[in-house]
Order: sequence, then C-alpha cells, then structure tokens
Amino acid sequence: MTDFTPAPASADIGVLGLGVMGANLARNLARHGHTVALFNRTLARTERLMDSHGSEGVFVPASRLRDFVASLRVPRVAIVMVQAGAATEEVISELADLMEPGDIIVDAGNTLYTDTRRREEALRSRGLHFVGMGVSGGQEGALLGPSIMPGGTEESYRRLGPMLESIAADAGGAPCCTHVGPDGAGHFVKMVHNGIEYADMQLIAEAYDLLRHVGGLTVPEVAEVFHSWKDSELDSYLIDVTSEVLSHTDPATGQPFVDVVVDTAGQKGTGVWTTQTALELGVAVPAIAEATFARATSASYQARAAVRAAGADPGAAPAPLQDADRQTFIDSVRQALYGSKIAAYAQGFDEIATASQRFDWDIVLSDMARIWRAGCIIRARFLDDIAQAYQEDPQMASLLTAPVFSRALARVLPAWRQVVATAALSGTAAPAFAASLAYVDQLRASRLPAALIQAQRDFFGSHTYHRVDDPTGVYHTLWTAEGRQEEKWV
Repeated sequence: MTDFTPAPASADIGVLGLGVMGANLARNLARHGHTVALFNRTLARTERLMDSHGSEGVFVPASRLRDFVASLRVPRVAIVMVQAGAATEEVISELADLMEPGDIIVDAGNTLYTDTRRREEALRSRGLHFVGMGVSGGQEGALLGPSIMPGGTEESYRRLGPMLESIAADAGGAPCCTHVGPDGAGHFVKMVHNGIEYADMQLIAEAYDLLRHVGGLTVPEVAEVFHSWKDSELDSYLIDVTSEVLSHTDPATGQPFVDVVVDTAGQKGTGVWTTQTALELGVAVPAIAEATFARATSASYQARAAVRAAGADPGAAPAPLQDADRQTFIDSVRQALYGSKIAAYAQGFDEIATASQRFDWDIVLSDMARIWRAGCIIRARFLDDIAQAYQEDPQMASLLTAPVFSRALARVLPAWRQVVATAALSGTAAPAFAASLAYVDQLRASRLPAALIQAQRDFFGSHTYHRVDDPTGVYHTLWTAEGRQEEKWV
C-alpha cells in the first residue's frame, strides 16, 4: 500500500471523499489547472484515482488527514464529499480541529439546510468559514461541468468562487455557479432544486401514462412523442432522458425496458425536506408534495394489491382514439405538461423567495434560474424565460404573473383542464397534473372557501376571524349565545 506524504502548502484546494462524485469533482478541478489535494479514509480509492487518472492534472495525494490539511495553501479550502449525516459531521469536526482561523470547509453533499446553518454558526465562532454547497448534475456533471450552488460568507467565495466557476457548466458564456447567500442558503436552494426535480419527473411520468393508457400509444410511439417535444417549449434534459429510456428495449426479454422495471420510485429525502420546509414556511408546493407522495404510494405494495383486490371502480375504460383525436390528445397532454411545469417551478421559486426573506439571505432569483440552465438535472429551455422574468421584476409576487407565463397559462389552460378531467374519468392517476391545476385556480380565484374554514375554526375553537369590512379588526362570534352575538376583540 502506498504511503503518500505530500509537500506542505502545495495544493490550491482539497477533496476529501473519493467516491464517484468526489473523484470526478477532483478530476474536474485538476483538468482546469488547479492543484488538488486528495484524501480518502480507504486509501485504495486514492490509489485507484492516481493510477487511473493521475495524468489528468496535478494531484497531491495524502495517506493521513493531517498531511492532507498540511498540503493545502493558506487560506486552506477542503471540499467534503462523504455520505451525509454522521459521516459528514465526523469529518467536519476532525478537519476543524486541524485547521486555522480563515480556513474554509465546504460540504458538497445533500445536507439539510438547518444542519448547515448550525454547523456554520459553530465553526464561525472558531474563526473558520463553512460553506454548504449544492452540486447538481450527477457523476457526469461533476466531471464535465455541474451547476454549483455555494453558500457561506462573501469572503469565502472570493477564495473559492474562481475555482468553482472555472469547473462549472457553461450557459451562454456564463458559468453555472454563483454565491447564493450566507450560511445555509446554498443547501436550501439545492434542496428546492431537487424538489422541483421530483415534480418535473412525476409530471413527465404522468404524461407518459396518459399517452400510453388513455391515448393508446405504444411505448416506442410515446418515445417518439417525447423526442418531438425537444423542438418545443418543453425542451429539457429530463425530456431527453425520458425519450432515451422509452426507446430502450430490454435485451433479455425483448420488451420495452420500462416494462421490466418494478413500478416503485425510490427517494433520498430531498423531496420530503422541500415539502416539510414549505409547510414550516407557509408556502404552497402541491406539485412537489404530490410527487413526493406518489413515490411513497408506489412503494405501498400491500395497500395497492388490497385496493385492487377489493374491486375499486377502475374508471371508464377509454375508447380507442382515432388518428385525428389521438393527435389532439397528444397536443393536449403537451400543453398540460407545460402548464404544470410552470406551476411547479413557480412553487419552488416562491419557497426560495420566502426563505430568503425569512433568513435575510438576499438570494437573487434570476441568478438561480441562470445557474440551472446547464449542468443540472432540471436544466430546461424555459429557464431562460424565468431568468429574464426575475431580472425584469425581482420582487414579483409569483412567477405566474410574468407576462410570458401568464400568456402561456391562458393558452394551455383549456387543454390542461380537459386532460385532468379525462384522467379522472378514465381512472388514470395524475396527481401532480391535478394539484398544479388546482394551485393555479386557487391563485386566480377572487375568493376562496377559506372563509368557511375560518368560520368553522371560530365556531369550535374560538380562533377568531377578520371581517371584509374591517380587515384589521379581530372578531369572535358567541355561537352558543342567543342571536349569535359578535364581539370585537381587538
């Protein structure tokens, strides 16, 4: 086994944790001219990277953590790429004990933003900078150019930012990396990115299901439809992925690959975090929530089997569509998918905006759309429109009010309603389509039935209410009194 003893203060930046993501990020940095320190608890991974890719740039491998830290030039920068949770906590603690005031520790994993805020505060008291950094794009993005979302102090970004911008994906000549904001802002934005990703994937899956089981298309025909959508406003990485997956045939059975995959979608928690956090912030994210619930439902084997066995009404079997009707339905699904995607992204940006205000992060929403245009999983053509909309009106109440999207919604709503109705009548579940439509309808309503809910709350719990003719006053009705007497409390 090799004993790596690097020269002191010889590396620009270090990567600790050399799994696939960490190794690829280190290689990306080295390929762009940065001298990269390497450390992994299992030395074999360091050896493997050096044997296979050591010629790609200048690497400074270390066998011991102390030597790894000593190899970093001051102020030191160490990127942690280990499993989230206890492992990350332990590594951060060990690094902090070896570092000096002014040094920078970067957590590039999927970490809950509240943990990042806690760690940042603790390390700040010791004079260290802690950066929670979102990285999107998977293992390929880490190597070839990811979307990078670092938080932390502005001072830390002055040291770290130029290196990150050099390795980030490029969109229109601009790097897909920016300083998001202080403490947990970077990890918060990455969390919401992943929540939007959940919604986008669920919406695409529902579109596939409708085309296949209501529209009557074969899997190869659905694949061709998705391929054709690349030339539309739906053009995105996930649409490309879907086309590729649906075009693939299982070599063992000759069946469409999608038919040999068990119909259960896994999850690692970021969709749950996005939904829970939205509830804590009082922000509606129904598309993200329904996408998260849909994954949970897909794993409920016993309940699914029991409901089928109980003979629950499956809905009306759709009649086979004629060619003209089929094309109309395909176009309606396209419009419903676009409208739903607009709603889902609006919900995510609303959550970011609310958190930014709550925690004084000053996140620039147009920058978030800009750095998601390449490198990340949710990269899509219409992110250009989102970035432009927030540049023109950084304080708009909802993305749905931007002229480009309000016009699009007016155009797609009739077809979107028809698709949701058809799904319900045919017994084809489309929860994210329906929830997104309901979200838009609630926002556009002049009056919501929440008035009745608040009256009910006042009846059984004396929770009070406001009157439309006195919105600042606080009232309670004495429901048990004769004549239902009303009292003004404030």
